[in-house]
Order: sequence, then structure tokens, then C-alpha cells
Amino acid sequence: MATKIRLQRFGKKGKPFFHVVVADSRSPRDGKFIERLGSYNPNTNPATIEINFEKTLDWVNKGAEPTDTARAILSYKGVLYKKHLQGGVKKGALTTEQADAKFAAWLEAKGGQIEGKKDSLNATKGEAKKAALAAEAKKNADRGAAIALKNAPVVEEVVEEEVVAEEAPAVEAATEEVAVEETPAVEETVAVAEEAPVAEETPAAEASTEEETKEEA
Repeated sequence: MATKIRLQRFGKKGKPFFHVVVADSRSPRDGKFIERLGSYNPNTNPATIEINFEKTLDWVNKGAEPTDTARAILSYKGVLYKKHLQGGVKKGALTTEQADAKFAAWLEAKGGQIEGKKDSLNATKGEAKKAALAAEAKKNADRGAAIALKNAPVVEEVVEEEVVAEEAPAVEAATEEVAVEETPAVEETVAVAEEAPVAEETPAAEASTEEETKEEA
């Protein structure tokens, strides 16, 4: 019977959760399985993977073929690397002690990578939180400044309207005074203009009268 190591889906829509199982290759994806080896939760960062290492390694050595996703999970947990080292021991390229030492070093390095990733994610979350708080504070400050700016011109406009209203009568009064003062001057000019020709006509009339008197004589 051909067997496969694959994922069996659980969880609600948008938040899947998977079981790592060994099943007959002819069975449907979420159908009957032979044995459950662990679980895979992609909703966390990094993803949470829990498997029974010895059972999984035993099934791999028996010829169970993992799917692409299951292969990535087994590689991440070191199952495939352990199988590779065991193959080297069988061929005589490595001793059991050397294989165990290599695998222990790999586990330590892998653990360091995982912890480094967790620390990086925590630092990123902390920076994102600080940035969000700073952005919120700036937004509140800008909002307060906008409200103050919006209210300030209203007060100034009211004051300016009152000043204009108070100054308007004074301007009108000054205009009336100037008009009253200028009116007599215009009348006097007209009077002088009318009197001037009369003064000029008087000698001419007298001269005409004298000539007539001489002719009669």
C-alpha cells in the first residue's frame, strides 16, 4: 500500500489549522488516515509546528512519501536531515557519534535562527507600536491646531466689523463738513464772474454818450 505524509485541514474559514497525518494515497485529503504525526498552525509568526519526531522518521524510512508542504515541514524540523545522516552511517561515511554531533549542531543553529527571528519580530512590533503612538499624538496635535486656527479668525473678523461700524459715521461726518465748507467758495466765484463784465461795460456806455452829445452840438 502506497502511503503519504500530508496535511489534513481543520479550523474555520480564513484561519486554517492542519494535522500532519500518514494516509493511504488513494484516500481523500480530509478522509480516513492511518496515523497522526503532529500539527501545523500557520496563523502564528513563525508558524507553530509540533510533530512526533521518531514516528515521523520511522515512516519516512519505511517509504512514506511526503507532499510538498509536508516535505517543507519535515525539513524544517530536521527529519529529512536526520534521515540523510543515517544514510551516511549505513554507507560507512560517518560514525553514529559523528552523525549525532552533526545533528546536534544543526539543531542548535536552527534554534538560534528561530530565536533570532522571534526577537526581530518582537522588535519590529515594538517599533510599529511606537510609530503608531507617535502618529496618533501628531494627529491629535494637528487636530488641536486646526481647531484653534479655525476659531481664531472668527474672533478677529467680529472685532474688525465692529471697528468698521464705529469708524463709518466719522467718515461720513467729515465728508459732509468738507462739502459744506466748499459750497460758499463756489458761490463766491460765480458772483465774481458775473460782476466782472458789468465793470467793463460802464466806460463804453459813458464814451458813447459823450460822442452823441458832441454831434448834437
